[in-house]
Amino acid sequence: MIAELHKLYSRDLDRLKAEMEAFQLESNLWKTKGEVKNSAGNLCLHLNGNLRTYIGKNIGNNDYVRNRDAEFSLKDVPKRGLLAQTEETKTIVLSTLSQMRAEDLEAPHKEEALGYPMSNGFFLMHLLAHLSYHLGQINYLRRVLEE
Repeated sequence: MIAELHKLYSRDLDRLKAEMEAFQLESNLWKTKGEVKNSAGNLCLHLNGNLRTYIGKNIGNNDYVRNRDAEFSLKDVPKRGLLAQTEETKTIVLSTLSQMRAEDLEAPHKEEALGYPMSNGFFLMHLLAHLSYHLGQINYLRRVLEE
């Protein structure tokens, strides 16, 4: 299961970088349209903060202080900064997964982030679904803003 999670996180973090790189107008990273209320740039910041907190910090014991409010309030972060942050997140996530053992998947996650106890394995699957959900929103925004 750990090898599969490693492949899926690697794939989807590469997809996040590809989506961000695909924006032709950097200003479009900070626009919204339709029912998507958060910009692609803010969603990228949010995904990085989320994964660094719950995987890097809580499972991998990396130092990280999350500022969740800033993930949604910051604007005009340069695209190259978002890409660098995503690459750093990928390194942290994959390094953490590489160090996990099968029994670590069954261990309880440090935080009840969803309001109830869960195993690391369950939460890693949840976080992957969360990443995929926001990737879809970013893809939608890019297509409608740059049609």
